[in-house]
Amino acid sequence: MEEQNPRPGTEQQAAQPEVVLNEKGAHAAYSNFARVTATPEEVIIDFALNPNPFLAGKQEVSVSQRLIMNFYTAKRLLSALAMTLQRHEQTFGSVELDVRRRALAQPPGGPGAAR
Repeated sequence: MEEQNPRPGTEQQAAQPEVVLNEKGAHAAYSNFARVTATPEEVIIDFALNPNPFLAGKQEVSVSQRLIMNFYTAKRLLSALAMTLQRHEQTFGSVELDVRRRALAQPPGGPGAAR
């Protein structure tokens, strides 16, 4: 009698649990600054609010949140962020990181100006 082997990954997909998020105790915060560092075992992401992001010279920025994760979780986060940014750019256009180019691309009157 010949054994039938299911396709690779089929058993894993069926065995994945459904994850339901409980957001009752979640803390939401805005961040316009992130610093990523790592150890051989973990990735560390510090988030902060920089009130003067275009100020030249030394600035002190207080870290408000720190996420520490293993490299597997970091890679899944990278993939999820990349897909999210790709969908956003397909819908709304390129996200320009260079503030000088962004300023030149603004319509007269700036963002949100009545047309």
